[in-house]
Amino acid sequence: MSFATPLYLCGPLREPQQMLADQEYSGHTSIHDDSMAEKLGFKAGPIEGPTHFSQFAPLLVELWGQAWFERGCFSAHFQNMVVEGEQVRAFVERPAPGATRVRCWAEKADGTPVLEASASLGPDHGDTLLDQRMAKLRAPEKLVILADLHVGMTGKQDEPVRMDADQHMGNLYPFSLNDKLQGITENSSWYSDAASSPWGKAIIPTEMVSVLAEYSSKLADFPVKQPVIGLFADQEIRMVDGPLLVGEDYLIRREIVALSESKRTESYWVRSRIYDASGETLKAEMLLNHATLKHSYPNYAAEAQS
Repeated sequence: MSFATPLYLCGPLREPQQMLADQEYSGHTSIHDDSMAEKLGFKAGPIEGPTHFSQFAPLLVELWGQAWFERGCFSAHFQNMVVEGEQVRAFVERPAPGATRVRCWAEKADGTPVLEASASLGPDHGDTLLDQRMAKLRAPEKLVILADLHVGMTGKQDEPVRMDADQHMGNLYPFSLNDKLQGITENSSWYSDAASSPWGKAIIPTEMVSVLAEYSSKLADFPVKQPVIGLFADQEIRMVDGPLLVGEDYLIRREIVALSESKRTESYWVRSRIYDASGETLKAEMLLNHATLKHSYPNYAAEAQS
């Protein structure tokens, strides 16, 4: 007997850790600081969205094996913030035989949605969740904070980056990979033990690809007006020739691929392409929707009317 019933994989409830309380964002504390979050109308500093990506790794490796780290794409829209102490569970749709795309989501213990996502195995990803969301974006009516940005704008320079195991990742990410592995929700020997890794080196966890990609982002020098508080609204991590390796040199090039606006935010969508050190071989990409909060910019009302 066969059934048409859709089935899902799910992981255990986890309590992701807040590691950005001391984050410095454009010279001031960020939304991840409790007092700053409360000023902006949130109950506490949220845990950064990509932290939740780690809970999906065991489920996606269960489906696709080590190929997930070589050419997998996780494309997520963040729905509700999680604060430390709250529990989260990851879910992944079971694919039909041979399928290379699945629906994913995460929920709090009480069922509150945390994120929705698509996961796919390349090279042919089709339209990811964020491809679909970007296709529906309407042109912004008037941008204030992002008035000096335009689609197609690129970063000022190529950005050399690397992530060593004990390397402090700067003001945006005031911790090291080893620090993260002390509290990561799903650890793997592949993240720290070169001998156990199929690639002969420790690999960078999916959630830490976000850290690597944002580590040098100031060098892009996109003219976003300050002071302003931002948050991640959508994020996609795509492996092209992965995985990314601990202690390896890479080069990042950035491009603004969309601008959008909502009642509370102005957003710039940046595609960061991560190349090998020569800048010739594309290894991975990150698409990130930086949503800047209008009411966090002191001159917003005045400039909006000018």
